[in-house]
Amino acid sequence: MNKRSTSLLLRNCTRQSSSSSFESFCLYLHLHFSHFKFKFNSNPNPNRIKFNSHTTMAAPSSTHPPNPLITPYKMGRFNLSHRVVLAPLTRERSYNNVPQPHAVLYYSQRTSNGGLLIAEATGVSDTAQGYPDTPGIWTREHVEAWKPIVDAVHAKGGIFFCQIWHVGRVSNTGYQPNGQQPISSTDKALKSTEYTQPRRLRTDEIPNVVNDFRIAARNAIEAGFDGVEIHGAHGFLLDQFMKDQVNDRTDQYGGSLENRCRFPLEVVEAIVNEIGADRVGIRLSPFIDYSESGDSNPLQLGLYMVNALNRYNIAYCHVVAPRMGSIGGKVQNPESMVILRNAFNGSFMVAGGYDREDGIKAIGENRADLVAYGRWFLANPDLPKRFALNAPLNKYHRPTFYIGGHPDPLVGYNDYPFLDDDESNTVRS
Repeated sequence: MNKRSTSLLLRNCTRQSSSSSFESFCLYLHLHFSHFKFKFNSNPNPNRIKFNSHTTMAAPSSTHPPNPLITPYKMGRFNLSHRVVLAPLTRERSYNNVPQPHAVLYYSQRTSNGGLLIAEATGVSDTAQGYPDTPGIWTREHVEAWKPIVDAVHAKGGIFFCQIWHVGRVSNTGYQPNGQQPISSTDKALKSTEYTQPRRLRTDEIPNVVNDFRIAARNAIEAGFDGVEIHGAHGFLLDQFMKDQVNDRTDQYGGSLENRCRFPLEVVEAIVNEIGADRVGIRLSPFIDYSESGDSNPLQLGLYMVNALNRYNIAYCHVVAPRMGSIGGKVQNPESMVILRNAFNGSFMVAGGYDREDGIKAIGENRADLVAYGRWFLANPDLPKRFALNAPLNKYHRPTFYIGGHPDPLVGYNDYPFLDDDESNTVRS
C-alpha cells in the first residue's frame, strides 16, 4: 500500500492525536515567543515558565500575532487546549432515537486533543421528541449505543458533554407515545400546523419531568460523557417556562420572573445533586424568540437566570447571542451579552453566527471564555486547526444538515475534507 492509499485509509478511521496539550502549548510558545529564551523548572510547578538571566525583551513578531481562540483555558476541572467548541448540532441520523455507529467517526473527526465537544440534543424521555431520528439517553440501549462514540472522542483527548433536552410543544402526536399531546407550560399551540396543540403540564407532573432530566444526566455519565449541557434555549420546554410570551400559568411555575424560572432551576439543582456541579452546563437564549418563545424583557430574564445559576457553581453558561435577520445572519455583540458575562461567576460560552474574527474579538476583548461553532465546525472537522492557521474553510451544504437532504445519510456528515490527507487534527497556533 502506497503512502497516498495509507493516508486515505487513515482519514476514514478514528484519528489519534500524538500530541499532548502541553506539547501543543510549547509549540504555541515557540511560534509566538521564540525571541525569548525559556527554561522549564519541574519543581515545584512543571508548567511554570522561568525567565533566565539572558532573557531578551524584544517586541513580539508582528508576523505571528497571537490568536486568542487558540490559547489554553481551564474550565473548572477540565483543561482545554483552545477555546473553539463544537456546538450541539441536531443531525437527525440516530434511527429510532438510537445513536448509530457512523457517529463514532463523525465526532472523532471533530475531536482535537484538549478540545471541548457538545453532543447533539439528546432526549430525556419518550415524550421529549419532536424531530425525526434524534438520539435519546433514557434507555439502556441508548446508553450502550453512546459508549463507543464517547470512547472515540476520549481516545483522541477530547472532552465530551451531552446536551439533554425536552422539546415540549415543538412536537406533534406522531412523535409522542400512544399518540398523546405534547406537553408544555401552556396549552397555546404554535402557529404552524406541523405541531399539535400541547397539553399544559399539571403542577404535580412537573417533578416527574425534573426526574427525567436527572436520570438522563446520570445515564450520560454512565455512557462515559464528561458532563451534560441542559438545553434551556431555542423555544424548547425549559424556555417555554421561562418566556412570558409563552408561559401563561397561574401556579407557582407562572407569573413572576422567579416563578417562570423555577422549573429550569429545579432541573439544574437535581442534576447538580446527581452528577456534581463541575459536570453541568446550561444553554440559554433569552434574546432569541425561536418557536414563538419571546420575552418582554430578555435582559432581565437572562440576568435573573445567570445570578440564580451562580448559587450552583456549574461548569459553564452557554448563551446564544442575538443575530441580525434570520438563521445564518451576522452575529451581534451587544452590551447585553457583556452584562450577562460579567454577572456569571463561571465559564461563559457564546454562540450564534460567530466566524473566526468574531471569536477572536470575543475572547480578546474578554466578552467570553469559549466560543461554540456550529455550521463551520460541521463543514470543517479540523476547524480549530484551520482557525489557528487562518486557512480557507470548506463551505457547508445546508441541504444535508439533516437526514432528508441526500439518499446516503453519510453524505454531508462525515465526508467533509481535512486540510491534509494524513490529517492528525493536532491544533497548533
